[in-house]
Amino acid sequence: MCVPETPAGRAAEPAATAYPLLVFTMLLWGGNVVASKWAAGEVSPQVLTCLRWAFACLALALPARAGLKAEWGQLKPHWRSVLLMGACGYTLYASLFYAAGLFTTGINIALFQGAIPVLVILINYGVHRVTVTGAQVLGVAVTLAGAVVAATHGDWRVLATFAFNRGDVLMLFACLLYAGYTVALAGRPKVSGLSFFTAVALSALVTSLPPLAAEWALGHTIWPTPKGWAIVLFVALGPSLLAQLAFMRGVELIGPNRAGLFVNLVPIFGAGLAILLVGEPFRWHEGLALALVIGGIAIAERVGRRRLR
Repeated sequence: MCVPETPAGRAAEPAATAYPLLVFTMLLWGGNVVASKWAAGEVSPQVLTCLRWAFACLALALPARAGLKAEWGQLKPHWRSVLLMGACGYTLYASLFYAAGLFTTGINIALFQGAIPVLVILINYGVHRVTVTGAQVLGVAVTLAGAVVAATHGDWRVLATFAFNRGDVLMLFACLLYAGYTVALAGRPKVSGLSFFTAVALSALVTSLPPLAAEWALGHTIWPTPKGWAIVLFVALGPSLLAQLAFMRGVELIGPNRAGLFVNLVPIFGAGLAILLVGEPFRWHEGLALALVIGGIAIAERVGRRRLR
């Protein structure tokens, strides 16, 4: 159940728990951006998508078995929505994300990812009529500016050449799907997070099989190389398993609108990991982007709660 964004005293404790969980999530998702680049030629997109959920389900088999069995009666009536969330939020999002990278630039992908918090707020308002505060709007604008700085590397002239192509359309649909999944998390079945995530992960595994078959039929399948297996294991246990559990809990604690703002940390962490792991230099725009994203989150959180007192 989402925590009401009313009296600050009651919201402070859940927020204190949610913030590190969401930051941890975005750090792992930033690692996923780097992993997706390393995956080129090592493992094909649909093989990676299918195997990540196969390994995640395998890792969940023992720890989630008892809880899933005990709560199956509560999950069963919602099997259609669980299947849809796994298909849209996990399988289709990942498939479109990896496919978009074949047609568009990393800059465009990062810019579209920066739109996810905006889409979350719009969908949440359209579906649930959740009030959007002025502080949230300002916070979203500032964090989006940070994502743009990170994506363009501080060179605003890059925006002049921004143009839509097939990859951009795929990325836009991917962002819409994940924003919808984020909003839907607020109304998930009232079972433990581990049981729910296991059910959604199983749904993701099942729904990843048709795209894998299509990739195989088209002759584009690349089974993992030794490096590819390492990428699969990282993506399965980090961005897929730990990150999704942490994100789910973060949304449960502070709601989709507030949790969605943290998504703009992904390009920041992605750039930071590229600096640490690939040896790219740290330049002024990385620092500015980080400051803008953190500043935007602070505006939406601190100023927004202060006005609700």
